[in-house]
Amino acid sequence: MGDEVFLTKEGLEKLKTELHHLKTVRRKEVAARIKEAREYGDIAENSEYEDAKNEQAFVEGRIKDLENLLRNVKIIEDEDESPEGNHEVKIGSTVEIKDLESGEKFIYTLVGSAEADPSENKISNESPVGSAILGRKAGEKVKVEVPVGVIEYAILNICKKNRH
Repeated sequence: MGDEVFLTKEGLEKLKTELHHLKTVRRKEVAARIKEAREYGDIAENSEYEDAKNEQAFVEGRIKDLENLLRNVKIIEDEDESPEGNHEVKIGSTVEIKDLESGEKFIYTLVGSAEADPSENKISNESPVGSAILGRKAGEKVKVEVPVGVIEYAILNICKKNRH
């Protein structure tokens, strides 16, 4: 995994915190579960032992994934610190768009895929909408291919971070 991973400063801190928790807390908890399950006797037919070993594999896999992500991080510059201001959509931009057919408006923050969270209106630069608006300016229209066809959006505003 050698591709750049785009993260905001907050996203980076969140991943570092998760990694620290996995290494310092979860590993110990899982090791204790494995030790306890071994005490139940024959591990060949011990479901508690099997569950704990599966959890250990998951935790170790997540640690490895996070370490790989963190090795390839590129921090997204805050809009306020950007020399070009907020003239075009880039990773880190908060954008107000309008569905030209329904008239519905949406506000999204464009982030890297590792930080995307649709429930918080954070969409990936690799998503259909994210890739369509990337590099565009307020006032432009974009067409986005979705499973049900094509949706046309107008970019209404490119906002400063966390301010709208």
